Amino acid sequence: MNASTSQRLHFDAVVIGAGFAGLYMLHRLRLLGRRAHVFEAGDGVGGTWYWNCYPGARCDVDSMQYSYSWSPELQQEWKWTERYPAQAEILRYINHVADRFDLRRDISLNAKVSAGQWLADEQRWLVRTEQGQEATCDILITATGCLSESRLPNIEGLDGYKGRTYHTGRWPKEPVDFTGLRVGIMGTGSSGIQAIPQLAKQAKELYVFQRTPNFSVPAWNGPIDPAHQQDWLSNYPQYREQARNTRSGIMYEYGTQSALEMSDEARAEEMERRWRKGGTNFAHSFNDTFINRQSNELLSDFVRGKIKQMVQDPAVAEKLLPHDHGIGTKRICVDTGYYQTYNLPHVKLVDLRSTPIERFDDSAAITREGRYELDAMVFATGYDAVTGALERLNLVGEQGKTFKQLWQSGPTSYLGLMTAGFPNLFTITGPGSPSILTNVIVSIEQHVEWIANCLDYMDQHGHTRIDPQQAAQDQWVKHVQEVANGTLFVSANSWYMGANIPGKPRVFLPYIGGFSTYASHCQEVVKKGYEGFDFSRPQAVAGR
Repeated sequence: MNASTSQRLHFDAVVIGAGFAGLYMLHRLRLLGRRAHVFEAGDGVGGTWYWNCYPGARCDVDSMQYSYSWSPELQQEWKWTERYPAQAEILRYINHVADRFDLRRDISLNAKVSAGQWLADEQRWLVRTEQGQEATCDILITATGCLSESRLPNIEGLDGYKGRTYHTGRWPKEPVDFTGLRVGIMGTGSSGIQAIPQLAKQAKELYVFQRTPNFSVPAWNGPIDPAHQQDWLSNYPQYREQARNTRSGIMYEYGTQSALEMSDEARAEEMERRWRKGGTNFAHSFNDTFINRQSNELLSDFVRGKIKQMVQDPAVAEKLLPHDHGIGTKRICVDTGYYQTYNLPHVKLVDLRSTPIERFDDSAAITREGRYELDAMVFATGYDAVTGALERLNLVGEQGKTFKQLWQSGPTSYLGLMTAGFPNLFTITGPGSPSILTNVIVSIEQHVEWIANCLDYMDQHGHTRIDPQQAAQDQWVKHVQEVANGTLFVSANSWYMGANIPGKPRVFLPYIGGFSTYASHCQEVVKKGYEGFDFSRPQAVAGR
């Protein structure tokens, strides 16, 4: 960080990341009259939907809800083609937004922020990219996403494997052809479950290396019903408001009864109805799915029964049955023909719990039971969720510490928006916010609008610095964990708990109290004069 100050650019605000969050934040900063700039690591906008272009990549939120709500004109002019939009269609939408609102002129692409520090003498942030760019800013905002720091497993010999390797979270932009190849894929979470049926269409042999089976429900995806689309276009304001008043930010059909209150016949009928409807809405069959172990087990057993029906080989079906967690306590997956893929003769399931991969050599994955010769290996092994992307930025706060150093026992934040010791630094969908447990675009909009309103408040009152109070932060962190401990989520070894990253603290990362509850809390904080935040106007630095 030693470039001369004359070489540095200065902005009122810098945003890191040009996905859904970064683009909207830039738009709102412009409306405030702030000179803002976005640094984006990729060579295109889109964030998650730029990087995750693997075969089968698709959203699991209804397309009419997975879009911005802040522009009525944008809502009316964009027409979706499928019930659940594919990656390419979502990326077209994001690029349309960037062009329509002329956002690109304030975005630097291929600019990966790799370091930053709070300059106490100047009361500003200094950020630096891997490419050597430096900029100072009065306000720094991270829009790095909760699922953007992809990870590879640490397996002996992998660096010497000479076949092609891919990670679903960093997929090549050019098409990849697996025709006639022996392909391995590791990971059966959401991205693996989406990719496996597509890889099976090309590969000569497909080996699925599974450590932990997951629950998945059918998407029953297809062309969007024109009547459904028109209904939303005609009623967008009311539907958006209804969605914002739910716990997930999505207009689901939320169950109103406990599974235990229903007769066996009524319960079976309800689960079957929702299964035929498809999508993650299935997890909301009962009003106590996530807090009552007996209700959850009834729903879990129903899906296990469906898996046994779909997979012809009983031994394979048994390996695909999740028994170590209840449905929905890990991210529930949505698929198109996933379980049926195991009925194909060239698709083999390798259970890593009974026969783990011990190492790779130059051409094969080697387990206790033998070699699997592979021309290509795909890793669908997930992300260092929620905190990984923030820690990678290497931002040094006022006390000389980074997030990684401060978060040795788990992330700390106030409302998921700020962290004590990092003045003027806002984190969109940070740890301790609803983020990944919601329609993330709804959470993004709420955060962006809260930040924009806060900056406007600072302008009106002559403040140039904002800090979260340590006591308020401590109380929020405690509340986040207490609410999580009242659910079944903490019983699962999920990435919600950081369990997929060796050495990562086991704490529940998002806020599970519900989006509407969270948003109301944020509103109350504002009504009480931004309770829990300190504002100030430090003496201006000479020459500033």
